[in-house]
Amino acid sequence: MNNQFENKVVYITGAANGIGKAAADVFSERGAKLALCDTNENLLQEVVNDYKTKGIEVLSKRIDVTQKNELFSFSDQIISKFGKIDICVPNAGAIGSSDFSKRKDYIDEDWEITYSVNVKGLVNTTDSVKDHMIKNNDGKIVIVSSQGGRKPRGIGDKDRGNVLNPYLVSKAAAIQFTHALAIELGKHNINVNTVCPGRLYTSFWQQIAENHKSMNSDYADMDPFEIFKQQAESYFPLKRAQEPRDIAYSIAFLASDEASEITGQALNVNGGGILN
Repeated sequence: MNNQFENKVVYITGAANGIGKAAADVFSERGAKLALCDTNENLLQEVVNDYKTKGIEVLSKRIDVTQKNELFSFSDQIISKFGKIDICVPNAGAIGSSDFSKRKDYIDEDWEITYSVNVKGLVNTTDSVKDHMIKNNDGKIVIVSSQGGRKPRGIGDKDRGNVLNPYLVSKAAAIQFTHALAIELGKHNINVNTVCPGRLYTSFWQQIAENHKSMNSDYADMDPFEIFKQQAESYFPLKRAQEPRDIAYSIAFLASDEASEITGQALNVNGGGILN
């Protein structure tokens, strides 16, 4: 399996940490060349430097996925350097505006940022690669959405209000977009799927835990990770949360030749948290 993605070029957004970084790790361990972008330029450069010391071929750039021209320019650079883009992993995401963790209910800015990044940013990313993949009559697109786009927990649970609604709705849109894009691109031998992670202790879930702590007295004496761990153990049949590499392994499977007959699907990677 070490050479599973040998000579493949993998383009990942939001690649500086979390699921995006884990996906880059897994693909590079299996022989892929990497094209990575993120808004956190300093952290991205640390990641790239580490890969280069390991002899991994990598191209990187600071990219804001809400800026379509930046994505198209980077796609051109990738093709110029590597000659092609085989796999695209639109992973960049946003959970809400800057003070999300301190509020019970959403504000307009939460809707604006989740739509611009999680929906339009996703569309911008796939638009920047699909013509190239159509020309090559080949490609894999694996979108990172969320189990929250499947079945929301409802509002008012432990007095948490509706602050997560914009994020949940944006991830439902990502799943629907996956279905639509798979239908559009199937005739060009391009597979489009999405993974729906459950709960991982990323910067996103830290903000959610901080929100729970500030809104509910039951969590007043717990730190954010303790809140996260307690909820994961009570919520998932497997009694554990997921790790970024758990999601990355599923992304790699959907990008592999073994998944050539899978398209338009939303794969739950959530320890049984949602069963559908």
